[in-house]
Amino acid sequence: MQKSKQSLKIPPESTIVEWKLSLSEIKETINTISAFSNTEGGKIFIGVSKAGKIAGVQIGKGTIENLTNQISQHTDPKVHPGITTLRNKEKEIIIIDVKESADHLVLAFGRPYKRVGKSTLKMSKDEYERLILEKHREKLQFDKQICLEAKIGDIDWDFVKNTFIPLYERVSEKKITSDPKSILSSLGCIKYNKPTNAGILLFGKDTQKFFLNAYIALARYKGEEVDIKRLDYKEFTGNLFQQIDNCDEYIKEHISVMSRLRKDRVQREDIPEYGWFSIRELITNSVCHRDYSNISTKVIIKIFSNRIEFYNPGGLPKGITPKNITEMQSSRNPIIAKILAKIEYIEELGEGWNKIIKEHKEHPLKPRLPVIKSDDYTFLVNIYSTKDKFMEDEKITEFSKRQEKIIDYLRSNKKITASRCAKLLNVSSDTALRELTKLKAEAIIVRKGIGRAIYYALK
Repeated sequence: MQKSKQSLKIPPESTIVEWKLSLSEIKETINTISAFSNTEGGKIFIGVSKAGKIAGVQIGKGTIENLTNQISQHTDPKVHPGITTLRNKEKEIIIIDVKESADHLVLAFGRPYKRVGKSTLKMSKDEYERLILEKHREKLQFDKQICLEAKIGDIDWDFVKNTFIPLYERVSEKKITSDPKSILSSLGCIKYNKPTNAGILLFGKDTQKFFLNAYIALARYKGEEVDIKRLDYKEFTGNLFQQIDNCDEYIKEHISVMSRLRKDRVQREDIPEYGWFSIRELITNSVCHRDYSNISTKVIIKIFSNRIEFYNPGGLPKGITPKNITEMQSSRNPIIAKILAKIEYIEELGEGWNKIIKEHKEHPLKPRLPVIKSDDYTFLVNIYSTKDKFMEDEKITEFSKRQEKIIDYLRSNKKITASRCAKLLNVSSDTALRELTKLKAEAIIVRKGIGRAIYYALK
């Protein structure tokens, strides 16, 4: 309890201010403490008349201690507000500063109250039950919970301002005028001035500091089964946006893009081994819908010669099965899903699986449809390569990155010399000549001219 001798201008009664004439109104005072706790907090001035005049209260040796005990005894959960006294000339008043409750479920004498304008009103049974249900629902929804060990400074505000907000504006085609903190609060990433789990997962400076296994582990194998020797192993860390982008880029760099050349066309037809949309959507689904409360495991992706396997902790939500997954919609982490949808990282209306199936059916080589396996604790999806499905009567050529660069250059510039090719690829003249010779052997390009005037063009 603090004392002050400063003069005071009493603010008018409002949603956050209440006047009480004396300590004899203790029951009404505690009811208002419940109401302030269940709305946005507020201050109670004891010793102020209904006209707003300072009447003062008699404050003895045990007055504040008795008031503190009365508040604690008759509120549930117990409220411990800040209590100060202020002397104005010869009169003293008491100021009770009440903070907003985290769950808005504070009772006074066994009943809940709320603040409406200048009045303290008893909360209806339906209102109270709704708040209880919301409280329990939030306990079950991991991403809505406050990340207890995190502080506002653990948010990567540079990422929010320089990456997320511009992307949000571009997708929504609206200019955002709110400050970054207000934006994250409105999205459910900040609550009571603390980051939520969603806030740290999506925007944390060091996400893995708070969620050790919140990352993607990826292994690449030469054959069709797990082998002791891997071709590569990667861990994609950072916030969820960074994990998705970096993992998506890596996978697409390490799978094949085949080229089909037809006799009736000059241009090649590029066919990816897997559908581009399916890869990104399955990566995003894995980090969006995984069970982050299971801290002992992580998202795992395995790339084999004939398939890619996506695993994430947490089975399908209740009521959803591998058979009805294209028809039903649910999210284990609704805040994360909503934010990813707002910037088009994921399909907002639950259409992702429909688009995955559509992409498979429309793929030129008709790949095998994805296979889903799920139980109460895990979710596994396999998508299958199309390498073995190329039509035998078509000429199929799989180009290297260098060869693709040469072909793309020839499409725009019609011809290329060996020396120009070496500069284009940033390689030696001998290496450039080998790449040109390979393309010539595949009958993709032809050599023209003689001597120093030799150049190459698309056939």
